[in-house]
Amino acid sequence: MISTSTVQVRDLSFVPFIEHSSILARIKELGAEINQKYAGLTPVFVPVLNGAFMFASDLLKEVTVPSEVSFVKVSSYFGATSSGDVKEILGLQSDIKGRHVILVEDIIDTGLTMSKLLETFRQHEPASIAVAALFVKPESLKVEVQIDYIGFNIENKFIVGYGLDYNSQGRNLPDVYQLAD
Repeated sequence: MISTSTVQVRDLSFVPFIEHSSILARIKELGAEINQKYAGLTPVFVPVLNGAFMFASDLLKEVTVPSEVSFVKVSSYFGATSSGDVKEILGLQSDIKGRHVILVEDIIDTGLTMSKLLETFRQHEPASIAVAALFVKPESLKVEVQIDYIGFNIENKFIVGYGLDYNSQGRNLPDVYQLAD
């Protein structure tokens, strides 16, 4: 059960938003969709670090089709806002030519990071690319991005917990909290 109290992460206060059990239930549904779509295939899951590590871990526990995992690390946030400038920190280490790729992202805010990743990944000539995002902020999108698997559409509020951070803290919270008004 989610706490009814606020949590403090650095200099900001956050209020309860989505319980861990609700997140896991939705991930189970996403896993079932992926299993159906990729039956007979061996997709490569590419979680975007650091934020997607918890989502990817729980999602892969629900995936029953043979699969592989490779990680990328990019950064586009400064504090509580997206900078719009996508910086690659750790690049793709697997050959994805002719492979079915599922990019796993914690949150799609402006869409700029995912758009850049998709552009980069298409250069490697995969058979297909799908995007799985735990959270999407539709009203914040600055570019159109095809998102194939959406955990939750949320309003444009800053959130922490379940892998999402504020200045490198708060990722360890099992529930998700949104910035207090």
